[in-house]
Amino acid sequence: MAGKIMKNIGFAEVLKLEELVDYQDGRVISRTLSQVPQVTVTLFAISLGEGISSHTAPGDALVQVLDGEAEITIGGNTYNVKAGESIVMPEGVAHALEARQQFKMLLTLIKN
Repeated sequence: MAGKIMKNIGFAEVLKLEELVDYQDGRVISRTLSQVPQVTVTLFAISLGEGISSHTAPGDALVQVLDGEAEITIGGNTYNVKAGESIVMPEGVAHALEARQQFKMLLTLIKN
């Protein structure tokens, strides 16, 4: 169907987001659900010992941990974020994520 903003996801059905990505040893797996100029929505499954190195983003990024536990560093401060918890990584502030346990997250990036 033309004009859909969401992709790689079922429509008009009940979903468990954490079931849409699977863990793979030694890997960071991602599944983009939407990517338009001002918003990107991506699911991640990050195996134990893996992570995303320090970087900045062109907008505010909301992390919603769906499973497991992540160590998230934002501007030099470290936070342990568990399933059911969320945190915002502000635009332009260096941040990194590391799996304290394997974890899955929904990342929503909102750009100006």
